Amino acid sequence: MSQYELQVTDLAVTDRHGNSLVQPCSFRLAPGTALTIIGESGSGKSLLVQAIMGTLAPALISTGTIKLGDTSTAAANGELRRPWWGHSLALLPQEPWLALDPTMPADRQVAESYQLIARPGLSRTQAMTNARADLQALGVNTGAQRYPFMLSGGMAQRVAFAATRAGGAPVVILDEPTKGLDEEARASLLDILHTFIAQGGSVLTITHDLHVARSLGGEVMVMKESAVLEQGAATNVLQTPQHAYTQALLAADPEHWQLPHSVPITGPAILSAQGLSKRFGDHTLFKGLDITIHAGERIAINGPSGAGKTTLGNMLLGLVKPDSGLVKRASGLAPLKLQKLYQDPVSAFAPRLPLKQAFADLIKRQQLNPAELPVLLERLGLDSALLERLPSQVSGGELQRLALTRVLLLSPALIFADEPTSRLDPISQQITMELLLESAAERDCAILLVTHDHALAQHTMQRQLQIAPAV
Repeated sequence: MSQYELQVTDLAVTDRHGNSLVQPCSFRLAPGTALTIIGESGSGKSLLVQAIMGTLAPALISTGTIKLGDTSTAAANGELRRPWWGHSLALLPQEPWLALDPTMPADRQVAESYQLIARPGLSRTQAMTNARADLQALGVNTGAQRYPFMLSGGMAQRVAFAATRAGGAPVVILDEPTKGLDEEARASLLDILHTFIAQGGSVLTITHDLHVARSLGGEVMVMKESAVLEQGAATNVLQTPQHAYTQALLAADPEHWQLPHSVPITGPAILSAQGLSKRFGDHTLFKGLDITIHAGERIAINGPSGAGKTTLGNMLLGLVKPDSGLVKRASGLAPLKLQKLYQDPVSAFAPRLPLKQAFADLIKRQQLNPAELPVLLERLGLDSALLERLPSQVSGGELQRLALTRVLLLSPALIFADEPTSRLDPISQQITMELLLESAAERDCAILLVTHDHALAQHTMQRQLQIAPAV
């Protein structure tokens, strides 16, 4: 493996009005090492990575220098770094749905990286063999020949990672690589990263998963409000943090949350299902599944990535038809009262419609009280100025909280929350879950939660529904 050191010096990002989005920061990423960036959602972590890659939006300005190996470029000259892409420097973006070609099966997308980047001229047969071996190592055997829309969020994430790594770049940047992954899939991905680092590769990771930061070791950088607050060896930062924000961030890990008081399930049934089954092609997700949901009840759906957790939730909401079985809503319960928080918030908003207009349209169409919007935004720690932007111009964590705001405006009877906090830092995650639980309790609203975080499910839900792979 080629030996490349990534050196970033005084890298900063501002908008056209001179507002600071990333304050000047510097670091070195030597071969065979890891740097993990943790911190506040919306603090500029992804913008920092975009500035390194040279993919910032035209309205944003970057300064400083970026050096890879013997080649140094000004941060502002993003075009000069394009030849690095895939060959020397590879990026796994935060949203796998935006990274994958919707018209190509998973194995073909990975094979293309082998043919076009790693080894131009490699035969299609050999490239496909390599791609399928990579996907099998990541546990995507059943999804290798599926299109992205047929994959779960966790499976799409692993396909995007395989395509990123197939190019053979010695420096890899990963933006939230484990979101949507169950514990087994996360462990497999970390094993691959450890091997890559041991072979001389270097990994820059953005994550809200503190387990990932601890496992990768190396150095850790903590960001909040566009600035680096603390930086140093992972063992020092994560075990004896010096900054008050870092201390609060670590304390907000779901493992440290207090168990809620047990609440008896006394409300009427709002939804019931019997004998639900679903298969895609020759792959059966689940069969013969029964569930009843009562008003105000909190239920976690557990199961490995790709087991059908999202499909089950969509089925209960009437978005997917079961192959067999029946779903019944309580008499008089309108479909609008069954709401979903999407795992990938980009799929929940019209991409070309400013957020302000999207909320205004909702409030007008559903005759809602517009005064509730600023109240919810404040409770979720969101600046109302974000509404002036397009969905693509806010961070994944901010967009997820905006999606929650929209759901709560509708006063639903049931919220199907599909990994609702996977893009949030631990502090924002705790605040968001507390608001979700409080708002649901005020409205006697039931919550159906999909999460791979067992501690979060244990500390917030009343019971758990396990989905095992169908035999």
